[in-house]
Amino acid sequence: MPSMPASPSTRKDPLHADASPRQRPTRAEELRFQVADEITRGLLPPGTTLDETALAARFGVSRTPVREAIRELAASGLVDTRPHRGAVVARPSVERLQSMFDVMAELEALCAGLCAVKITPAERRALEALHAEMGDLMRQGDFLGYREANETFHTSIYAGSHNDYLAELTLSTRRRLSPFRRAQFRALGRLALSHTEHERVLTAVMRGDREAAASAMRHHIAIVHDAYEAYAQSL
Repeated sequence: MPSMPASPSTRKDPLHADASPRQRPTRAEELRFQVADEITRGLLPPGTTLDETALAARFGVSRTPVREAIRELAASGLVDTRPHRGAVVARPSVERLQSMFDVMAELEALCAGLCAVKITPAERRALEALHAEMGDLMRQGDFLGYREANETFHTSIYAGSHNDYLAELTLSTRRRLSPFRRAQFRALGRLALSHTEHERVLTAVMRGDREAAASAMRHHIAIVHDAYEAYAQSL
């Protein structure tokens, strides 16, 4: 007998999904990730026009997800959209990017602090298992696998705060910074350092130490920003 579709009350949303298995990105998300990666790596320099038709053909999608990807990239400051000019590659100012990371650090610190006092036993086990898996990915040098698991780690912290509004706001802000957070893993030795920083966050969460968890996460996001800047200056 075919299984019945999940009811709205039983479907998992991104904020309350288990840490594993992880969902694969859609073709539209892959498009956004790839274009963002090419911009942050300097393969698409500022001033380059992004042609919707060419991008749709390249990724085998309609122009609708292309437009959505361009809107997301514009929100990150990587694309400038103007009437009668189309989408053009841009770069956020140093001040703008610093402001975005400052807000991100405070939001994630708040999530981590709440997670330390509100996380459930099942969430604790899942977070510990994910961190152990990320250690294996780090030792294997699995850049792509670690990067995807990293997003799940942070989302799990948001979910563990058990504050849906805060989690949604933090996830939305992270989405804007996603191109820069993903690019920072290209910095030499970044996987090992990231895992060590996660270890400090996890230890504080497992101890139920709200202040230490918030401080460790705030410090982690500040380092992520510095790692991206170091990578960008090396191009």
